Parts: sequence; structure tokens; C-alpha cells
Amino acid sequence: MSRSEIGVYGLGLLAQLLFSSRILVQWIRSEKAGEVLSPTSFWTFSLLASFLLMVYGVLRNDLVIIGGQVISYFIYMRNLRFKNVWQELPGWVRWPSILFPMAALLWLIFGDVYSLQYIWKHSHIADSLVIWGGAGQVIFTLRFVYQWYYSEKAQESILPNGFWVISLIGSLMIMSYAVFRLDPVLFIGQIFGVVAYSRNLYIGLRNQKTSQTVTS
Repeated sequence: MSRSEIGVYGLGLLAQLLFSSRILVQWIRSEKAGEVLSPTSFWTFSLLASFLLMVYGVLRNDLVIIGGQVISYFIYMRNLRFKNVWQELPGWVRWPSILFPMAALLWLIFGDVYSLQYIWKHSHIADSLVIWGGAGQVIFTLRFVYQWYYSEKAQESILPNGFWVISLIGSLMIMSYAVFRLDPVLFIGQIFGVVAYSRNLYIGLRNQKTSQTVTS
């Protein structure tokens, strides 16, 4: 493995480490509180990790990874606004964060190296595998659309039970994609998530059952 490949995998592992850290912090705090929480660190780590993973996806010529991050990236920002954190960040942090996906999209469309056409030509991934991996990423991303919907209704950042169900389904699909893609970064990043998603779902369902028992 060349130094450049080690650097690319290192970038991807750093992104996955941040993703795992966010869910670990969220999990620990939820266990202590006895309910599913949505801490600010979950969203700050998510935004930074998403940025790094999009860069990793470009360097790996993987449209599945890139596409999987685009929508959730902006939802992370929205949750930080619910937390009243986004407004307090300095402009040199907020504006590059907003402009990065737009600049990346323009580069994918009009660039020469690592453009959309270049990535598609050099991806060497079977169409069926792209479809499967893409479907997994779509489902995995829809969990944040689902979370966004419920948070907008409540006007606060929350993580409903459905979020964890969708997370589990999407994560298992991405893990299988990673096996066929021979991508250790994606696979390692999902293993811990499956455990944490399952535990959060258990806590959420337990509290929901307790609430129903009390009200009845």
C-alpha cells in the first residue's frame, strides 16, 4: 500500500472515528439519563466527520459515500441551530461550512480530476453494487430527514425511536456493501454503530412503554 493510499484510508478512519465518538458520547449520556438524548457534541462531531468523509469519498472515487453525506450535512447544521450553537460560531467557521458542499458539487460537475465523470469512469464498481450501496446510503440518510421532521415539529433537537430503526436498516446494508467493496473504513465505522443504535432503540422503546403504562 502506497503512502497516498495510507493517507486516504487514514482520512476515512478519522472521519469514522468522529462518527463513532459522537454516538459513544450520545449513548453514554443517554444511559446516564435513562432516556435518549440529543447532545450538542453529537451534531458538531457529525458535521466535521461528514466533511472529512465527503473528501474521503472523492479520493476513493466513490459516489455512494459522497451522495450519502450531502443531505445529512445540512441537517447537522439545522440541529446545531436548534441547539443555539450555530449562531454563536464565528463567521470563518460557518461560511466555509455552508459553501463547502456547493464548491464540491461544482467541482464534481465541472472539474477535471476527481470530477463526477472521472469518478464514475474510475470507480470500477458493478452497477448492481452501486445500486445496493446507494440504496443503503439513501435509507441511512433518510433517518436524518425523519429526525429533522420530528425536530421541526417539536422545535427542538430530538432523536425519535424511528431514527434508530432506520439507522439499523441502513447500517446493515452499508456493511454488506463495504464487504463487497473491500472498504475497511466503511465496515469498521458501521460495526459500533449497529450496537449503539440497537441500545438506543431499546432505551427509547422502554421509555415509551413506561409512559404508556403511566398514562393508562
